[in-house]
Amino acid sequence: MSEIIELDGVSKTYRDSKFRHFKALSDVSLKVKEGEAFGFIGPNGAGKSTTIKILTGIIIANGGTAKMFGIPVDDYRARLGMSYVPESPYLYDYLTPLEVLMMGCRMHKVSDTDLQKHCMSVLERFGIAHVANRRIRTFSKGMTQRTALAHALACKPKLLILDEPLSGLDPVGRKEVVDILRDYRSAGGTIFFSSHVLSDVERLVDRFGVIHKGTLRAVNTPAELVADSHHELIIRSRGIAQVAGVESQGEEKWQVQVQERELVEWIQRLVAAGHQITEVRNAITLEQAFLRFVQNAGGEHEPRAEHD
Repeated sequence: MSEIIELDGVSKTYRDSKFRHFKALSDVSLKVKEGEAFGFIGPNGAGKSTTIKILTGIIIANGGTAKMFGIPVDDYRARLGMSYVPESPYLYDYLTPLEVLMMGCRMHKVSDTDLQKHCMSVLERFGIAHVANRRIRTFSKGMTQRTALAHALACKPKLLILDEPLSGLDPVGRKEVVDILRDYRSAGGTIFFSSHVLSDVERLVDRFGVIHKGTLRAVNTPAELVADSHHELIIRSRGIAQVAGVESQGEEKWQVQVQERELVEWIQRLVAAGHQITEVRNAITLEQAFLRFVQNAGGEHEPRAEHD
């Protein structure tokens, strides 16, 4: 499996309003493999958007090398086969979603016997086919975000780079978009994205990188970060009998939080009482583990000008 994204010692320095230099990125190195969904998480100002802007050629790094598809990112050919959606996408609001998708597909030279049918099917997948011919200026932020994401996928990219792709979406919309992105990855697509919605990150990514104050602190799977952060588990069960130390969660539903070393003992105790085990999971969420990791890495985040 080849690397789609390669960062090696990438650094970026900006000047603040008083012309003082500060490092937005410091010696960032990572690789994203073909077919992988890689999440990039960190506090505001950590360097997520700066990294994405370097990959997409919007800004130039001061040091290190960045490649996509094995080609340096300062070469336009590195961006062939890539779709990018920024945090706040700007679309020509006098166009319709269908016009935006048709234009993008033609620019990307998407080969399809019926291009309009292809675009309509993508709009249908994002739940906006019914407004395919309505002007974007009439849309809410969530509808505009869906249009931008539909445009990115309609171009049939090998790589999706997304900066806060779930921004502006309601809980139902976030789930729908995550499901679409999972299907894209299952079909062989590669995703590199930043997000603050860590519950959705956990559902989507294979691995993620934690960046803090411009430094890549760790690259883990969600399970590894949670496992490294705590050793307590939650056991949920269903049964009639009450077991000492177990909390009721409603009719015949029970929950208990235990130490990892006590897991087998508690399962045996519940099964002996006639309970059916319905779930065993880490007591700490990915979001809680991430916050703890950031605090241990250097305390609360300090604002660092307007660049992320």
